[in-house]
Order: sequence, then C-alpha cells, then structure tokens
Amino acid sequence: MTNKVKEERLRCYLTQQDLADAIQVSRQTIHSIESNRYVPSTILALKLARILKVRVEELFILEETD
Repeated sequence: MTNKVKEERLRCYLTQQDLADAIQVSRQTIHSIESNRYVPSTILALKLARILKVRVEELFILEETD
C-alpha cells in the first residue's frame, strides 16, 4: 500500500506536528506513515482523510501485491 499523506499534508500547509496534534498521535507516527513504514488503522486513516479533506481511497492506494 502506498499513500499520499505527505502530498496532501503539504497541500494543506500543515507540518507533521500539526497533523499529529489534529489526530492525537505522535509526529513520529505521521513520519512513519508518510515513509510507508506503518499502515494506520482504519480509524486513524479516516481521521487523516477528514483532516486532509480527501477520501480515504484517494489517500491510500492498494498495490497489486497487497
């Protein structure tokens, strides 16, 4: 799975810390998600999509190998 969290975060003029504070996680969690080292839970993915004002399907993309 890949994601567009970083691109959408930058589009919204948010820092990693801003986004982390908005969804009540650590900045390191945001960094790990953006680096594709951590796949967030459904609840966390929905929170990210809501803050970034995009659909979950636009934010997270399944790959052929998933």
